[in-house]
Amino acid sequence: MIAVLCPGQGAQTPGMLAPWLEIPGVAKKLQLLSEATDIDVVEHGTTSDADAIRDTAIAQPLLVATALATAREVLGDAIPAVTAGHSVGEFGAAALAGAITDQEAMSLVSVRANAMAAAAAEAEPTSMAAVLGGDADEVLATLGSLGLTPANMNGGGQVVAAGAKTAIEALVASPPARARVIELQVAGAFHTDTMKPAIATLAEAASGVTPNDVAEVLISNADGTRVIDGNEVLARLVSQVANPVRWDLCQQTMLDLGVTAIIEVAPGGVLTGLARRSMKGIPAVALKSPDDLDAARELLEAHA
Repeated sequence: MIAVLCPGQGAQTPGMLAPWLEIPGVAKKLQLLSEATDIDVVEHGTTSDADAIRDTAIAQPLLVATALATAREVLGDAIPAVTAGHSVGEFGAAALAGAITDQEAMSLVSVRANAMAAAAAEAEPTSMAAVLGGDADEVLATLGSLGLTPANMNGGGQVVAAGAKTAIEALVASPPARARVIELQVAGAFHTDTMKPAIATLAEAASGVTPNDVAEVLISNADGTRVIDGNEVLARLVSQVANPVRWDLCQQTMLDLGVTAIIEVAPGGVLTGLARRSMKGIPAVALKSPDDLDAARELLEAHA
């Protein structure tokens, strides 16, 4: 049983689409996906610098387009046995699972990205930071004392804190024992109450989409549960904007289901890195460049 995973914001790097454009099928797919958004995905994925693609309104459509185009190069129209996505990656996962179309995923994520950027701009300064290592209970206690939210519970000793920028700076200055804290370059406190204004905007856009029920396994990053009903998939895509990501529970669900291999679509690396710590012994391929396609196809053939 193979799981296909879609990474979230922060996985993007300047020029990441350039080598993929050498593959005609991927280039054509990217152009089509770009048309469903209000940005030029191909241009931003080839020529924009790190500051430009850090912009939420650009980063999110860019990531989902990259995930979908590279996934289709491996999967074609086949639906994977298991799909899941981290944060915005769940939009790509929902499309791969057949709940929504690729174009609907792109249209919705464009609305999401702009709404989240607007919510961050209107709020008091907020930020996020990755907390690596330390005692889990002590880390959570420290976040609570600072009024911070564990916005991403990633497993493998990694928690992403979110909240007021002053509180994040205090966390960086005085981390929990045996933990390392890295402030993230993001527009604001994603997956917290700060993003609540974005929910209504995204819900309105989602009301025009008629989703399909899921035939295979789509794991929700809200709580690691399998979601089948298409309307519930859509509702969870909307609500996750202001709710924590429980990637630790997603990984546990994959283990419980008996997943035997993982393909992380481009820009791959983050989720397979987490899996190495939390899903030890399960073979994985991260699509970092077209050079990884053959290994991904071989893994798919062996485990599908």
